[in-house]
Amino acid sequence: MNSTFSGHFGYRRLLRVTLPSIVMMIFTSIYCVTDGFFVSNFAGKAAFTAVNFIMPYLMILGCVGFLFGTGGSALIGKTMGEGDRKHADRLFSMVICVTALSGLALGVLGIVLLRPVAELLGAEGELLENCVRYGSLILIANPAYVLQFAFQCLFATAGKPKLGLAVTVAAGVTNMVLDALFVGVFRWGIAGAAVATSLSQCVGGLLPLLYFLGKWNRSELHLTRFRFDGRALGRICGNGSSELMSSISSSVVSMLYNFQLLKYIGEDGVSAYGVLMYVQFVFVAIYIGYAIGCAPVVSFHYGAGNKDELKNLLKISVRLMAVLGVVLTALALLLGAPLATVFVGYDEGLFTLTCHAFRLFSFAFLFPGFNIFASSFFTALNNGGVSAAISFLRTLVFQSASVMLLPLLFDVDGIWYAITTAEIFATTISVIFLFAKR
Repeated sequence: MNSTFSGHFGYRRLLRVTLPSIVMMIFTSIYCVTDGFFVSNFAGKAAFTAVNFIMPYLMILGCVGFLFGTGGSALIGKTMGEGDRKHADRLFSMVICVTALSGLALGVLGIVLLRPVAELLGAEGELLENCVRYGSLILIANPAYVLQFAFQCLFATAGKPKLGLAVTVAAGVTNMVLDALFVGVFRWGIAGAAVATSLSQCVGGLLPLLYFLGKWNRSELHLTRFRFDGRALGRICGNGSSELMSSISSSVVSMLYNFQLLKYIGEDGVSAYGVLMYVQFVFVAIYIGYAIGCAPVVSFHYGAGNKDELKNLLKISVRLMAVLGVVLTALALLLGAPLATVFVGYDEGLFTLTCHAFRLFSFAFLFPGFNIFASSFFTALNNGGVSAAISFLRTLVFQSASVMLLPLLFDVDGIWYAITTAEIFATTISVIFLFAKR
């Protein structure tokens, strides 16, 4: 069968297939970065702190899209590799329907729980009110946000990664323009940033839906009538559980970071971590984008029984992740001061704190690419158990333990070292699983 994913893959072909997904994820991460830039420079430090403080909670409510996107991509890709295109379309249609309904339910629940959760995390006074104002407006668009995450994975499986990139770029540009207008020109503050992000998420989530519903759809997947298949949905959730766990755990760890920084430094610590988090969003998006773009290729060859090609894909990917780790670490060290100037240059004390944190935090980019790919590789092989174990240990166990325990030994610097320490332990676990399942 002639397919986008059949045949042998070398470095050039694999990069060509994954590049649209990489750029797509980078533009997605720009949402938070753009909000942060305009809020910090036009609405002030207090509003900037609130955006950073409540963002992990909002991401938890949106990341279910990754559950259905990655888990669905693995099963759909395997089904395509087996040659059953009609069943692949039915699975795809069920995934989109369940994703939209889940986004709606989580959006409503998120608005109800927003204030109690912010209070539980330690927000009070102006910080609390800013969190509620920003979060409520964002969560109105949660169904579109969840769909956007799912489509980012499924565009690659549909053989249309460039179209997925175009939609994401359109959403990112929408966010930038509206942020400049609402926050920079109209001076609507934190509410303007929230409205800009919500509208851009509608672009990213609803445009793909219109494409797959229309007669102009020329992809490998089509929305069609389907019967609810509980067993298939269970496999999809099992396959995607690692990506869901990784996203939720990362957000939980961010909450722990904010809690520890409020305890050791105060609100300036939360603001400094916000700048680091923006850089992490963009850099880690490169790793996630590669994993998303590579996953349907792995699933296809797994379904087709091409074991030699699976070994080839693994070897190439490990080498690419190693090179990327070195490059991104060097960039983080070089760009620390300039980026701190862009976001918090107006406050000398906060600028100094952010530069110091950058120097210690930069080494956290050496290892995550390998761990993210290893987890995604097992998801693509429909082995959700191993994938979930890697993600669970990497994000929730190792990072949570590091951010809580290292400050007892190294004071505030222990917080900035935490992710690097956790990634080293996670790399060990990933290597063990790859050898055990070779």
